[in-house]
Amino acid sequence: MITTGNDAFETDSRTATASDGPHTGTNALGTITLVCVALFMLMLDMTIVATALPDIQATFAGSLSDLQWVIDAYTLPIASLLLTAATFGDRVGRRRLFLVGMTVFSAASLACALSQDMLSLNIFRAVQGAGAVMLFGVALPLVAAATPDPAARSRAIGVVGAVMATASVMGPLVGGALVESLGWQSIFVINVPIGIVAVAIAARVIGESRDEKAEQPDWPGTALLTTGLFAGVLVLVQGNDWGWTSVRTLGLAAMALALLVGFAVWESMCPQPLLDLRLLLRPAYTALLLAAAASGAGLIAVSTFLALYFMNTLGYSPLEAGLRVLPMSAAGLLAAPVAAVTYSSVRMRWSMPLGLAAIGIGLWLCTGVEAQDDWLHFVPGMTLAGLGLGAVTAVAAQGSLESAESRRTGMATGAVNSARQIGIAIGIAALGALLHNRSAIRAEELLAQQPLTRNMSAGPAAELVDALGSGAGLRVLDFVPDQPSFVTPMLTKIATAVSAYGIDSVLAAAAAGTLVTAALVAVLLQLDRRYR
Repeated sequence: MITTGNDAFETDSRTATASDGPHTGTNALGTITLVCVALFMLMLDMTIVATALPDIQATFAGSLSDLQWVIDAYTLPIASLLLTAATFGDRVGRRRLFLVGMTVFSAASLACALSQDMLSLNIFRAVQGAGAVMLFGVALPLVAAATPDPAARSRAIGVVGAVMATASVMGPLVGGALVESLGWQSIFVINVPIGIVAVAIAARVIGESRDEKAEQPDWPGTALLTTGLFAGVLVLVQGNDWGWTSVRTLGLAAMALALLVGFAVWESMCPQPLLDLRLLLRPAYTALLLAAAASGAGLIAVSTFLALYFMNTLGYSPLEAGLRVLPMSAAGLLAAPVAAVTYSSVRMRWSMPLGLAAIGIGLWLCTGVEAQDDWLHFVPGMTLAGLGLGAVTAVAAQGSLESAESRRTGMATGAVNSARQIGIAIGIAALGALLHNRSAIRAEELLAQQPLTRNMSAGPAAELVDALGSGAGLRVLDFVPDQPSFVTPMLTKIATAVSAYGIDSVLAAAAAGTLVTAALVAVLLQLDRRYR
């Protein structure tokens, strides 16, 4: 899972240059350093968890939906609260919100490590996400307040972007090394001492800054968006278990739709909206939001399931799995600065659709997965997709900056980043539902074809199908410990075939969705006269 350093431009900065006391000298350097440390931790926690999922699943006998929430519980607060956090920090003080956010993030990290079941882990992941969004919301405004000189500010933002990109690439590697040597809890514990030191230093180094003219946060809009997104993701994650046509599923889906429609209606009437809906009347800006969401729902979400496949089915250790997703991460890291530098010469109406097409084609090249394929099967496609992701992220960052008048720049860029996080959350939920559904159906078919398992009692058979549907891969053997030893080779063969079928379905769906979005984005950009 990767996110390029250009995300540094997409934290909300609607008042980034307004402060009541810019920092100078040592404080400026200290502030920038602390912001970099904080963002490194936050970005690392977005990607580090992927290589820990199999061990978390084994520890708590977690289902696939449980694992989906490990990602989405952290992502959803960032997606829905980012713009509000930035505005709130402008009013109450950015230093104050930084200290509170770091404290909440560190305490929640410790609570995650001490969790005794999947429910508590996912609750604390949500709290961790709430702390993270406070830090994201004030990061860029703090840097801007610390560097009143435009040239110095540009250099500082460049450093911040590089740090975030590095953290994204290092996440699977660091996570794999920690999980392999110290256990999955260590990916959370490592945040605690860093957070304690950061709070102690920040209290002395960071000067307070705020914007006395900052807008009042749009609390009703925030509540409608947050609850609507949560309800929608809950439907996608739990739909397989509840039944897609059950009263509970349909009722919750209707509630999610009503809340999101209510959000749109409220934003159209609110004098100080969370998102000015007039921005959506510009085809190019709508294209940016779609591209950001598609890149999150496509490649970033897929990489989570790919990490599971590498470890649970192909048998790689967490560190080995982290190394095997490095080509994709490195490709994105290389493509982003190139796309940023060439933005003015390569028109967005070409670069954005082509970047999305590269993601879609790359994912399509990864399809056709057979049980005997190893990780090399995925390298060409994931490398191409990584290049596309880097380009899309850079172009979206630059495009969002020029898509709105200066007083709405922060809103425009923040909404693009929120769209990406929403895409990740929905992608994890929707593709996870597809993985479970297709894998379970395939497992039932293969088990029914085998004489040794055809007459398996209902209880063990259901557990086996559910385990195969959860992405457990070869670890499925842990769910049938009482089976005769001569059944093991047959179950191993079935588990490998089911897992290959499931990941292939995920890749195909993600590829199709991304390519369709690429075509839609191309049409929208063509409709915008500025990009013809």
